[in-house]
Amino acid sequence: MSKFTENYIITMSDIIREGDPILREKVQEVSLPPSSEDIQELLCMLQFLKNSQDPILSQKYQLRAGVGLSANQIGLNKRMFACYIPQQNSAPLEYMLINPKIISHSASMIYIPESEGCLSIDRQITGYVPRYKRITVRGYTIHGEEIKLKLKDYEAIVFQHEIDHLNGVLFYDHINKNNPFELPANLDIEPFI
Repeated sequence: MSKFTENYIITMSDIIREGDPILREKVQEVSLPPSSEDIQELLCMLQFLKNSQDPILSQKYQLRAGVGLSANQIGLNKRMFACYIPQQNSAPLEYMLINPKIISHSASMIYIPESEGCLSIDRQITGYVPRYKRITVRGYTIHGEEIKLKLKDYEAIVFQHEIDHLNGVLFYDHINKNNPFELPANLDIEPFI
């Protein structure tokens, strides 16, 4: 039985760090419908993200703020992740997705000018990370129902970052090795502001 139950509080000591082989593995698909263990783990992951964005709880548990967490970031070899994305004028977007897959994407791209961050990487890494501006993702809910999500801008960036994790890819793999602030040529690409 996994320790990551709904009542377990994930702290930074549970987060797998850069250098651990599981962060470079393509993780295994989750059997459907998801088991109660899978569901508990996802609920626990989502709660960590909520706690990490809460000023009082993040200070109490010494958490770094995060918007996404993939299962292999807590050592689980499972294709699933949770997201908790703040919104300007509405409630945060929250997702728990099983076996997610990008099924289509725009030609146009986007990047975060100050680079991306990752809970598994403790060092500062700068450089542009090109991402698709719009994506369509297919996956399954914790109830085993298939869903399709059309995402753009920041939400699309977060989902691509997490799906990369499930494929053993880290965000800095996308940064130009010779010039971190050089964007791919001949592409429709713009900063996300």
